[in-house]
Amino acid sequence: MTDKAFTFQTLHPDMIMDALFEQGIRVDSGLTALNSYENRVYQFQDEDRKRYVVKFYRPQRWSAEQIGEEHQFALELLQDEVPLAAPLRFHGETLLTHQGYYFAVFPSLGGRQYEADNLDQMEWVGRYLGRIHQCGRRMRFQHRPDISTQEYLIEPRQVFEQHALIPASLKATFLSATDKLIEAVTAQWHTRFESLRLHGDCHPGNILWRDGPLFVDLDDARNGPAIQDLWMLLNGDKAEQRMQLETIIEAYEEFMPFNLNELSLIEPLRAMRMVYYLAWLLRRWDDPAFPRSFPWLAEEDYWRRQTAIFTEQVRVLGEPPLQLTPMY
Repeated sequence: MTDKAFTFQTLHPDMIMDALFEQGIRVDSGLTALNSYENRVYQFQDEDRKRYVVKFYRPQRWSAEQIGEEHQFALELLQDEVPLAAPLRFHGETLLTHQGYYFAVFPSLGGRQYEADNLDQMEWVGRYLGRIHQCGRRMRFQHRPDISTQEYLIEPRQVFEQHALIPASLKATFLSATDKLIEAVTAQWHTRFESLRLHGDCHPGNILWRDGPLFVDLDDARNGPAIQDLWMLLNGDKAEQRMQLETIIEAYEEFMPFNLNELSLIEPLRAMRMVYYLAWLLRRWDDPAFPRSFPWLAEEDYWRRQTAIFTEQVRVLGEPPLQLTPMY
């Protein structure tokens, strides 16, 4: 039986209000749920009309030590004047507890959407990623994991094999496509890079814009190659991606050298994200929020498409990796 706390079935508005009241915060506006599937995140206003965000961490995912490392990294970045949402301290602590839940409170920092095709904004982001990694290289996470093929490929493959949601008539074909993708990624994966503390999930949705970039959500922070925080910002065809990458790296190198060996990891990392994301959906299927939000996961056509996507990514992995122009 699924733990009700794991699926947040025991997390009610009154409990959230009580948790905040214990920290001296009186909610005066109600709670507005923000877009988050992994955790539960709410925006609110207190009686002094100050706006906050409270984040309740999904039980059984991160340990207190792992969340503590996320918070420490965020506070270090804030000290280094990197614009991001960092947790607030209450009685000297950022990680708070209430009835078995870990939670944290953040200032509510609004902004407009980052423009993924705006090279000027991309340059700003590249510059700040250099500063994030400059901080990230000072030490490594001791409790949070490294980006690895074990976590992102091997363990998800086990989830696929065991999960009943994948139609039996399609499972063998899907697993075969998965195995070929794992083989292709493993053949190209290397560790010729300096492992840094990373944002870990630096896609355009985790960047707001308010007179410059504002980074949010370090929930997936890990040790790994710098390129992990760059490749998800690229979009368009190969020529457009090359121009974007050169814009980012030129700005990035104002603060940190970039190892060009890491460019060959872009497509392996993309494949690893595909596999890991799909396994994440299956792992969370017992949470009622997931069948409501991803109903197509129970349809046969979805698994046919995923098989085709994995097969196509094997083909992409066989192409030469993205490179900078020779004059760079």
